[in-house]
Amino acid sequence: MPKLKVDGVEVEVPQGATVLQACEAAGKEIPRFCYHERLSIAGNCRMCLVEVKPGPPKPQASCALPAADNQEVFTTTPMVKNAREGMMEFLLINHPLDCPICDQGGECDLQDQSIAYGRGHSRYAENKRAVTEKYMGPIVKTIMTRCIQCTRCVRFAEEVAGVEEIGAIYRGENMQITTYLEHAAKSELSGNVVDLCPVGALTSKPYAFEARPWELRKTLTIDVMDAVGTNIRLDSRGRQVLRCIPRINEDVNEEWATDKTRHAIDGLVRRRLDRPFVRVGGKLQPVSWDEAFAAIAAVDHGGSVAAVAGDLVDCETMYAAKALVTALGGSLLEGRQTGMDYDTSSLAAVNFNTTIAGAERADAILLVGTNLRWEAPLVNTRVRKALKRGAKVFAIGPETDLTYKVEWLGDDLALLGNLPEAVTAAFGKAERPMVIVGGAALKGGHGAALALVDTLGLIKDDWNGFNVVHMAAARMGGLMLGYAAKGGIADLVDAKLAFFLGADEADYTRFAGFKVYIGHHGDRGAAAADVVLPGASYAEKAGTWVNLEGRVQRGERAVFPPGDAREDWAILRALSDVMGVTLPFDSLAGLREAMYVAVPALREQALVTFEWRAPAIDATAAGVLAGYPIKDFYLTNAICRASPTMQRCSAELLHGEQLAEAAE
Repeated sequence: MPKLKVDGVEVEVPQGATVLQACEAAGKEIPRFCYHERLSIAGNCRMCLVEVKPGPPKPQASCALPAADNQEVFTTTPMVKNAREGMMEFLLINHPLDCPICDQGGECDLQDQSIAYGRGHSRYAENKRAVTEKYMGPIVKTIMTRCIQCTRCVRFAEEVAGVEEIGAIYRGENMQITTYLEHAAKSELSGNVVDLCPVGALTSKPYAFEARPWELRKTLTIDVMDAVGTNIRLDSRGRQVLRCIPRINEDVNEEWATDKTRHAIDGLVRRRLDRPFVRVGGKLQPVSWDEAFAAIAAVDHGGSVAAVAGDLVDCETMYAAKALVTALGGSLLEGRQTGMDYDTSSLAAVNFNTTIAGAERADAILLVGTNLRWEAPLVNTRVRKALKRGAKVFAIGPETDLTYKVEWLGDDLALLGNLPEAVTAAFGKAERPMVIVGGAALKGGHGAALALVDTLGLIKDDWNGFNVVHMAAARMGGLMLGYAAKGGIADLVDAKLAFFLGADEADYTRFAGFKVYIGHHGDRGAAAADVVLPGASYAEKAGTWVNLEGRVQRGERAVFPPGDAREDWAILRALSDVMGVTLPFDSLAGLREAMYVAVPALREQALVTFEWRAPAIDATAAGVLAGYPIKDFYLTNAICRASPTMQRCSAELLHGEQLAEAAE
């Protein structure tokens, strides 16, 4: 490990570290525009200049210079100061002075570093160049005259998103960053280039001119658009969430978020349920809370009560609903609302055991019935990392573009019992083999996939390579709380009273009993219900969610529900009074304490370790996989379907519709 001095402070850094990283280890701030910790080194902005001895008597770019023994690095000498000031002057030659109308204002690296390291004036008097605007789709707004050609967006698109659609054209002073043929960037991760851009060249199109950062209240919470459990921050003003950006969590999402996570938030204020409804004469009529509760209490259920949990609900809501169903004499609970049915006697057998971060260490990977790019995009980026480290990826299912090289074996599940020799050879040599089973294969191939644990040697001393990918944020928490009927949703269809907790994907035509929908959007569930009770979305309540790897995470409330809507657990608690089975908690803290007693693993915000035990399931599998569960990445839940941005993304990026824009 190299030892060197930075401004007289001796530091030791790992082999292969750069001088910039050594400076940071010594507590020195080094300005940069092109360098980013998660991207390859470009070395083209030259702001990270330092003086290094021994070496030539000139400033050197610290981001591209390897740290070595006996180096002396100086970050504050007159030479370094003059070099940085000159470099900043060059960067600002063509940059427009439009900070007052730029959405990056207040969060702009160029603003901050020009104040800290610039001259404070410019000697440039010639005409500035202007660059025509580029079109990058519904998510990213471009003002490319501001671009300083740091190429962060180019490297992100190629290295992380795996979609080589952004690049540079022309040379020298005429260089421009653009998508090829100026088409929309077709990546589910394209919104991350807005966070990466150190200037105002790439900004968020849906958020344009909405607010300044100092006007917003910031709330830390968890994303529910998929089962990854992305750590996010919701920025709100008044009663509306205006922006969603990712938080850094190395174990889950690193610092990325999908476009759906970022931009479905405009659906939070559209198609909302803000008052109770009761169906009268075939039509839903607005009523008071007392009238709605009375209609439910009048149902003669005889103990035949069920609860169906939707994809977005929190553990607190599911626990409160379970307590109410149990108090009413029922026991029918289900979270797999689309009709999926698989063995849940061992939660380890339906968990992502390798962990999200561990997936990038795998050296042989078999994907079974999963379109990982849509089902869990931030797990897909980890598989890309594993591929770069030399892993081989095989897949069973209909061929699709996963953004990396895959050897497709076919779409017949029978292959699980007779894998090609190339697969068995690769897994035979693998130290960290991994199998990922998706929703398309769970129903018919769960047992056959579990048999691969032995045949492919997936479990070793410190490694469990068997993984199941869930697509619903509520799925693992629901399974821990017992939301898994033995026969799946089929066991619940005869219930005389059924509570639907934001379950908009269920087939309501199968339920003949009295249907109560508790949710936040006027979507499929509300349209089919006999009573509608307006609840709170994930942004409007504190809650606990468990992601696909079994990690317990909590989010806080950013804004209040609209109108007469209330938090779901409070609705269930109030309803229990009217139905004569008062639940034993009066606050969220009391509910959580009861939930922790029932399921102790939910108490700590940590990764739950499920003891490995494979259930006895028939290991034979047959059937051709006709497709994957997610048909439209941008419209997977009620919030997305209410979002104009997600509707536009679906229409343009998936269905090829041409959307004209007015000239500005």
